Amino acid sequence: MTRHHWIRRSRGLVTLAATAVLALGGATAPALAATPAASGTSPAAPASGPEVNYQDPVSAAPPVSRPATRHCTVTVLRHDFGNTISDPPYATTVTPPASCAGPWTKVVMNWSGSIKGRQYDRLAGVWLGGAEIFRTSTPEPDDKGISWNVDKDITEFTPLLRHPQQLQVELGNVVNSTYTGVFHMRITFTYYLADARHPAARTADQVLPVSDTTPGAQPWFQLGKGQSASESLTFPRDLTSARLELYARGGGCDEQWFDDVPDDLAATAPDYLCGGGPYREVLVSVDGRPAGLAQPYPVVYSGGIVPTLWRPIPAIDQFRTLAYDLDLTPFAGVLADGHAHTLTLTPYGADDTWTVGGSLFLGTDHGRADTSGAVTSDTLAATPTVTTKETKQADGGTDVAVGTHRDWSISGYVDTSHGRVTTTVRQAYSYSNDDVVSATGQSQRVRQRDAGTTTVTTRGAGSQRAERSTWSYPIDVDSDVASLVDDNNYALSATVTQGRVLTDGVREGAFGPWRTTATTDDRLTATGELAKKDGVVQTADGTSAERYHGTTDDGACWTRALRAAHGWITSDRGSLVPGGCGR
Repeated sequence: MTRHHWIRRSRGLVTLAATAVLALGGATAPALAATPAASGTSPAAPASGPEVNYQDPVSAAPPVSRPATRHCTVTVLRHDFGNTISDPPYATTVTPPASCAGPWTKVVMNWSGSIKGRQYDRLAGVWLGGAEIFRTSTPEPDDKGISWNVDKDITEFTPLLRHPQQLQVELGNVVNSTYTGVFHMRITFTYYLADARHPAARTADQVLPVSDTTPGAQPWFQLGKGQSASESLTFPRDLTSARLELYARGGGCDEQWFDDVPDDLAATAPDYLCGGGPYREVLVSVDGRPAGLAQPYPVVYSGGIVPTLWRPIPAIDQFRTLAYDLDLTPFAGVLADGHAHTLTLTPYGADDTWTVGGSLFLGTDHGRADTSGAVTSDTLAATPTVTTKETKQADGGTDVAVGTHRDWSISGYVDTSHGRVTTTVRQAYSYSNDDVVSATGQSQRVRQRDAGTTTVTTRGAGSQRAERSTWSYPIDVDSDVASLVDDNNYALSATVTQGRVLTDGVREGAFGPWRTTATTDDRLTATGELAKKDGVVQTADGTSAERYHGTTDDGACWTRALRAAHGWITSDRGSLVPGGCGR
């Protein structure tokens, strides 16, 4: 189960955050609009707090597009998750509908739920045939109840969707005399048939799960400090490409790993500070050899830092979690030898639990029964070089500066029916985290910048193509715990600014121009405060604004700007323009 980062730091007060939330009412949840309003505002918001009533949440992110083709919607799960913390994942079987047997141009999953009462935010996942197809976290409810839904394009899992598969859902929840909220969940799959205007989707030939297959276990790997997860896998003999889709989220003190501090500083204020330092990455290795790297997004859970920050606009990545793509094709020639190979996932710097797992998407040779090849170069180091500098201030506080950078490449080739194909993956990125920590640990001012570029170049049969992805994950957190006596007496406040900026592009030939294929620029700023005295809410309020600008999954340009105050949307403006955003 997940808990609020600040309350984990307070020994003996583990129920404070949930109690505070329930006293206020309301929760965050992803309500993705079908189209943004051209202009206008919401009904007038209530006057400033303490707030006890919150609008259903709204995200500025674009919805999943729906093609205008014949389709069938199937409810694949309807289940109540009560006291499930010790239960195995809920399991059922999904069979493609006979009336929409395919081929499909698109398949969309909808995850929706409702809950009322008292409950923490919980981590949840969905697996199909052992492959994780969806990762999310839940909102926290009020006594009156909330509902939410998230759409996910799952077309890439078509190789599994074609046949009956086991569907597993993990949502570990606690229900007792204190935590009363039961999650009433529903999942639907909508299958959109291909036609002349909407061709069948092009997907990988096979999907290979990377998950814990222990009977009755949660399919994801839950790793503690210093732990790794390894799985022995056998690949097709005609393998030509391999892409790993990786999920990774921190728990406990690593829910907000970006405001963790060095161990020596954490020891001076253990009620407020978590150790391990703020840098995290997940290394993927093949047979012990570094093969790829993922930098996690600094997500904040729905009760994180100060719960009123996220009402009604949820934090970026809170409910619609994006996976990280790692191209392992340089290893394809080695993996195709018919022997079992060990894939290992290792979170770096973890000071608490990390939940990791994912799926491999495999391409095969349709003109040759066996492929072969080799890794020709690999400069990816198994561990980063991280610098940490602590500077004591006159007021007793500490300035902490942490930084690192990576610059590596891996090359390998595969001999195919079309000749030798060589793939090179290059990545360069830089990371910095500056944290001003008060003498007591009750106040932090964090400024983190994490940005980089990954380029995958493929050469073969007289041609060359490159794909480039850039990312930037800025986050600033100013947080104060003015007082913290017990779960009836405390005062919290914070301002958080976070962003996710992504650009994908392609280049044909060695010297051709780069062409942008997709962009995302998502920015959110929120302020929140929460205080209680002798069990009575004194302050419960927040303001927030989110602006999303980028391409939709079908190439249109989506812009939406939201503003909220006192738990209600006060402005909602946006546009949808076919043909892309241009540059």
